[in-house]
Amino acid sequence: MTSTPDFSQRIILTDGGIETSLIFQDGFDLPEFAAFDLLRTQEGRSGLARYFRRYLDIAAEHRAGFILESPTWRASPDWGALLGYSMTALEAANRAAIELMLELRSEYAARIDPLLVSGCIGPRGDGYQPGTLMSADEAAGYHALQARTFADTGCDMVTAITMTNIPEASGVAQAAADAGLPCVIAFTVETDGRLPTGDSLAEAIAALDAQEGARPLHYMINCAHPTHFDATLAGGGGWLERIRGLRTNASCLSHAELDEAEELDDGDPEELARQNARLAAQLPNLTVFGGCCGTDERHIAQIARATMARCPA
Repeated sequence: MTSTPDFSQRIILTDGGIETSLIFQDGFDLPEFAAFDLLRTQEGRSGLARYFRRYLDIAAEHRAGFILESPTWRASPDWGALLGYSMTALEAANRAAIELMLELRSEYAARIDPLLVSGCIGPRGDGYQPGTLMSADEAAGYHALQARTFADTGCDMVTAITMTNIPEASGVAQAAADAGLPCVIAFTVETDGRLPTGDSLAEAIAALDAQEGARPLHYMINCAHPTHFDATLAGGGGWLERIRGLRTNASCLSHAELDEAEELDDGDPEELARQNARLAAQLPNLTVFGGCCGTDERHIAQIARATMARCPA
């Protein structure tokens, strides 16, 4: 079992909306919204490195920690098959993604502390819709390839991004535990602050915290605008102490509206930063800040300024 990362001592940043940034800012084509596919070519690999360096520079400037979240959100068997990857090629792609993150960590290690590498796991289905639900055991089996590969590469943890339902999140946590890695679960919510399945965040956190031997390190909320869940948080409860991170959307549009949008809605970076800082008053253990759809380095730079002013390292 790898050592457990400590998130309690200072503000830790991570990147923004990697797929939307690579497409709309950097001009890359991402079939199936799969950033990991860029690792096929040197041009794509260099583009990924440039993307992460933009955020690493922000963390270094603000003396914040940073999490290098691997570009492997879609590097699981079903999505890989759609892109023509065999299981062997998919394992190699996951390994290459972590190797790139480790190279970047070596490059910035003298300037950023802590600097963690996380293996990113995404949902089997769409990040907005739960689709056909798996059991927790089925989900653990499905996500085992990524978890095992991450463990073999020496990364610090697994983060499950845009989890839409309790059983799949439970399965990812079990797959990580089986591989000997600590796990963070990031749930996505709709405009009513509930998971796409209708479960509340409190119910989801309670269900996963009850798992013996596979209890997540903590939880995050991602792929939602702060206005979608601030009322939910205002209700209070001990479960709020288990939320340590936010990766918010730039846009206040619903997931259905974002799916239909033909142009990127990048919102207001300064307002998003103020909203993130205000949420820190409702979430006593909030220390991890990043972005999701529509966010880029402008948003993360503003979030860094706002959160460091409220909660200095």
